[in-house]
Amino acid sequence: EGWSRITVPNASNAEDNSPESQRGTVNWYRKDFRPPSGRNFVFRFEAVNFRARVYLNGREIGRHEGDDIPFEIPASKMKRGTNRLVVRVDNRRQAADFPGARDQASGAPGGGWWNYNGILREVYLRRVGTVDIVDFGVRPVLPCRRCAATAVVTATLRRAGGGRGAVRLNATVAGRRVPFREVSLPGRGTRQVSARVRIPNPRLWEPGSPELYRARASAGGSTFRTHFGIRSFNVNREGRMLLNGRPVALRGASIHEEAPGVGAALGPAQRAQIFNSLRDLGATVTRAHYPLHPSFYEMADRSGILIYNQIPFYQVGDQFIKLKSVREKGLRYLEDTIRRDQNHPSVFVWSVANELGARPTDNQNAYVAAADRLANRLDPSRLTSIDFAGYPGLPRPGIYRRLDILGVNSYFGWYPGPGGSVADRSNLGPFFDSLHKSYPRQSLFVTEFGAESNRNGPVDEKGTFEFQNDFMDFHVRAYDDKPYIGGAIAWILRDFKVRPEWDGGNPQPNPPFNNKGLIEENGARKPAFDVTARLYRQTEPLR
Repeated sequence: EGWSRITVPNASNAEDNSPESQRGTVNWYRKDFRPPSGRNFVFRFEAVNFRARVYLNGREIGRHEGDDIPFEIPASKMKRGTNRLVVRVDNRRQAADFPGARDQASGAPGGGWWNYNGILREVYLRRVGTVDIVDFGVRPVLPCRRCAATAVVTATLRRAGGGRGAVRLNATVAGRRVPFREVSLPGRGTRQVSARVRIPNPRLWEPGSPELYRARASAGGSTFRTHFGIRSFNVNREGRMLLNGRPVALRGASIHEEAPGVGAALGPAQRAQIFNSLRDLGATVTRAHYPLHPSFYEMADRSGILIYNQIPFYQVGDQFIKLKSVREKGLRYLEDTIRRDQNHPSVFVWSVANELGARPTDNQNAYVAAADRLANRLDPSRLTSIDFAGYPGLPRPGIYRRLDILGVNSYFGWYPGPGGSVADRSNLGPFFDSLHKSYPRQSLFVTEFGAESNRNGPVDEKGTFEFQNDFMDFHVRAYDDKPYIGGAIAWILRDFKVRPEWDGGNPQPNPPFNNKGLIEENGARKPAFDVTARLYRQTEPLR
C-alpha cells in the first residue's frame, strides 16, 4: 500500500516548484527482481540525490552521500527467487553539502540549483567474475604533435571471493598487447597494476578530427571495455592553452541536466536534444557545475567537443572549508570524478572549485593546494583550474599560480558587482588585461557570461531578448580580441530552475527559472542563440 509505479531514472518533485520541494524530503524506492544466473554481482547506482541508504531483502547493505557520482555496493546477499531492493533517498540539504543549503533573507530555501529528489540516473546489476576490474585507465603521453605516443595503462583488481592466487590482466590498447605481469591477489583484496605500450604514428584527437582508439581488459571472468583518444594539453609561458601543441580558442555554453516534466532525471532522448543544441550552437567546449551523465562524455568524445569538468565545490564558505571533514569530502569527490572520467579524451581540465571567497583564507588555500596535488598525482596529463567571479579590484591570490587555468565568471554589464564595479561593460577589457598581467603563465577562460531574457522590449532594458542579443554580441567580440583567453563559455545553454525567489538581476523575473539560457525551458530557441552561433562559427578552435 502507498507505493506508486514509476520508472527510474526518476525525480519525484520534477513538477513541484514550491519552497517545500526545494527544501527536500525523504522518498522510498522499491524493486522486486529475480537475479540472473551467476555468483558475483554488484549494484551500481549512477546518481542518487542526495543521501542514499540501500536495503536488500530487509537488511541494509550500504550508504552513499552526494549526487552526480556513481557508487557500487556488493550484491553478495542476493538469494534465489525474488529479491527486494529498497532505497531510501533523502535530499534535505545541509549547509555543508555540495551544493549547500542556504536560506534567503525571506526564509525561502536556496543554495546551488534546484534540489531534485530521487534516483536521478540509472541503476544496474553488474556481473563480475572471480576477479573484478574495479578501475581501468589509459593515459596517453604525447611529447609532440608528430611524435609516437605512449599509453600508460593502469588497473585496480579486486578478488571477489576468498583465497589467494596469481592473476594476470590481459589487455589490448589500440590493437597492441599490454605487457602486464602476473601478480598475487589475496582473497577479497585489491591490487593496482600498471604497464606501458608504445603507439607509433598516432591519429590525434581534437576538434574536427576526434580520433578514438579502443581498449579492452579481462581477468578472472571480468571484462572492461573503453575508448580513449591521444592528445596533449599544456599551457605555455605566454599563458596560452595548447591542444596537441596548438593554441586554442574554444567557444561554447554550459549545461544543466534538466528537462520539463522529468527534472534532472533525463532519458537518452532528452540528453541527445541538449547535446544536439550544443552542436548547432557551434560549440567546441561545454561545462557544468557537476559531473554530467556518462553519455554526455561519450557524445563529446565522438563529436570533438571539449569538457571543462568541474565538481560541485560551489560557494563553500570558510566556516565549512575550515572543517577537515569538508575538505576531505571535496577531495573524495574530485578523486571519484577523475577515476570515472579518466578515459574520456574530451575532458581537458579538472576544476576543483567555483566561486569560493574572493579573499582566500589559509583553509581555502589548503583545500586548493591539496586538490591540485591530488589531480596531478592521479592524472598528470590534464590541467587543473578554479573558477571565480571577476571584477575590478579582485584580489590576486598567489595560490592561483599553482593552477593551469583560471576560470572567470564575467558579468560585466549585467550584475553591478562589488561597489558597482561590473555595471559598466567597458571595464571588461581592462580587467582581463590586468588579470593576464597578474597571472601571465595561467590560461584564462571565461567560464560564465550571460544575461537574463524572457520577453521582447528595448535593447537597453535588462531582461529583454534584445538586451541579451546585444550583451552576447559585445562579450563574444570582446573575448575574440583577447588571444590569451583560451575559451569563452556562455551561461547557459538552456533555462533551468534555481530556487523559488530567483531573479538573477532581471527586473521582471520568472522564478524559479534562471533565464540566462540561449534556449527557453520549453526548448524554444531565443534570438540570442543565432546571434551567438554566428559568432562562434567564425572562431577556429585551433590556431
